[in-house]
Amino acid sequence: MKKNLLMWDETLFRDPEVFEIDYIPEQFNHRDAQIRELAFQVRPGLRGGRPLNTICRGLPGTGKTTSVKKVFAEVEEVTKKLVPVYVNCQIDNTRFAIFSQIYRRVTGHLPPASGTSFKQVIDAIARTVLREEQVLLVALDDANYLLYENEINRVLYPLLRSHEAYPGFRTGVVAIVSDMSVSLQNEVDARVASVFRPTEIYFPPYSEDEVRGILEERIFQGLYPNVLRPGMLDVVVEQTMKNGDLRVGIDLIKRATLNAEKEARRSVEREDICKAYEISRYLHLAFSLRTLKTEEKQLLWQIAEMSAHADREMNAGEVYRFAKKQVSVSYTKYYEIIKKFDAMRILNLHYRQGRGRTRLISLRYDPERVLEHLQQEQTI
Repeated sequence: MKKNLLMWDETLFRDPEVFEIDYIPEQFNHRDAQIRELAFQVRPGLRGGRPLNTICRGLPGTGKTTSVKKVFAEVEEVTKKLVPVYVNCQIDNTRFAIFSQIYRRVTGHLPPASGTSFKQVIDAIARTVLREEQVLLVALDDANYLLYENEINRVLYPLLRSHEAYPGFRTGVVAIVSDMSVSLQNEVDARVASVFRPTEIYFPPYSEDEVRGILEERIFQGLYPNVLRPGMLDVVVEQTMKNGDLRVGIDLIKRATLNAEKEARRSVEREDICKAYEISRYLHLAFSLRTLKTEEKQLLWQIAEMSAHADREMNAGEVYRFAKKQVSVSYTKYYEIIKKFDAMRILNLHYRQGRGRTRLISLRYDPERVLEHLQQEQTI
């Protein structure tokens, strides 16, 4: 019996980095067609021209970000003249924040924290790029967040039309969109649309066989042999397909293995997976909450509180009257935030016909779990 117990200084992980969300695998299967098309869009920039604008569109966990980062890494290996800039719009979702990240990429440091105007930032970017005879390629990951914040036109306009103020300045944009209800090219205004004209690359959900193959590759790289047996992998694949997000499966393997280590076992058991799933299934919620502003978190807290005691779908007006006791926000602002939550798939906002149209709100998650995750955010 003793030989089957894990010693205090032993681990089941060959390489724990393999199970991190931002890990870029060397072996990246099932997205060859999308990567080839993206490389074609980028190719003019390698010759000093303007890269073709692109939208990479698909559900979360379908390989969009990894594909873009793989292409960007290859660009950096072959040339210094095309400068790829990756921006996570969940974190940086204002015009100044995004251009600050571009500034850092081309100058090596962020602009001064105070006393710097947007014009000074873009002037410095243009001067540096023109002096080095470079071309910019900017990836806006989760660009749908710029729509939620009404920033999309304020970001794309100076990126795509800056050549008018700075002759010779060339920029291409890769917008990564995970909200399938959003048609980005139809959301931008006419000034942007006339120069944006993107090609859309669709990333379909992984099939069950593809999910299994990807997870098997991660297990081979990241765990020692026989830590996760085929029968237990079946359980992980089943839960991953239920959520429709590959990241859930990767996170599930990591947490289940940690659970097995905690119990000093040399292999993962079903109970380790079931326990881990209670956390991994809320991966999207956890990511989403990290991006919210303070007043948005406060409002979501009130919605979850009310939902926990409601036995029916909630009327938007009732929710506002309940929430405004704790959150100082106008109804217009409140409704903007509610629409953002709906677009982010935190809650459902829909209409019921009756005497007029009644807006109804229902959380997509158990309200107790929402409150728990919000509490965790406050303690981080």
